[in-house]
Amino acid sequence: MGHLDHAAFGWLTPALSYAMACVGAALGLRCTVRALDARGRSRRNWLLTAASAIGTGIWTMHFVAMLGFGVTGTDIRYDVPLTIVSLVIAMAVVGVGVFAVGYGRDRVRSLLIGGLTTGVGVASMHYMGMAALRLHGEVRFDPVLVGLSVVIAVVAATAALWAALNIHSPAAVAVASLVMGAAVSSMHYTGMFAVRVDVAPSGAALSGATVMQFIFPLAVGLGSYLFITSAFVALSPTAKERAAYASAGRLTEPDERAVDVAPPGFRTAKPLRTPTN
Repeated sequence: MGHLDHAAFGWLTPALSYAMACVGAALGLRCTVRALDARGRSRRNWLLTAASAIGTGIWTMHFVAMLGFGVTGTDIRYDVPLTIVSLVIAMAVVGVGVFAVGYGRDRVRSLLIGGLTTGVGVASMHYMGMAALRLHGEVRFDPVLVGLSVVIAVVAATAALWAALNIHSPAAVAVASLVMGAAVSSMHYTGMFAVRVDVAPSGAALSGATVMQFIFPLAVGLGSYLFITSAFVALSPTAKERAAYASAGRLTEPDERAVDVAPPGFRTAKPLRTPTN
């Protein structure tokens, strides 16, 4: 069995992947909170942004962590179509969970459905990403650790959606995001510790792209998307702020009905006549 290294660059990739998970969680929670205060298309758009943020954050966390993954005795490549499918799955299934919470009338039922769906989606993304691995050998998984990773994913997703329903202050959302980032990272490394690789040395070329050819540029691009979207959400006024601005505008607006209205009995002075010669 080949030796597996989960942190080839030391603490850099685990720390960076955790940061990506936290950013995605914070953005997703803030967008979900905004959605619950909105109506119509605005609610739908906020929920779509939340799903893309959480899904992108989880996917970026996974593959940033995979930058530090290596197996002694074999090179590693990634199947590009499967890797992209894992990203689509992450955003689509998280979207189902977020919309269940955003439009559900029974909060408890919506939370359970959303948490289960989102957690299974996160786990599916992880193992789809692992299925995209190409190396000289056979990859096996410890079923007990796989099951534990799925449980962690479901609990983390349910806790995150509960936070979106019950926590509204920015400080509380930040704390919840740190907890969710830790939970998602724990799920990832639990799944990685379930991996066993039986290396079969070979001189044949592996199909797929190297981590620097494909994963690194895509992770950088998606990470940039998260930070840019975070700035947009931070600068976008909330529903309460818009209502306050509108109220302030009405208070400062001049009353046109008061124009040219004189008190009863008031007479304007007659204009002075210019003497004529």
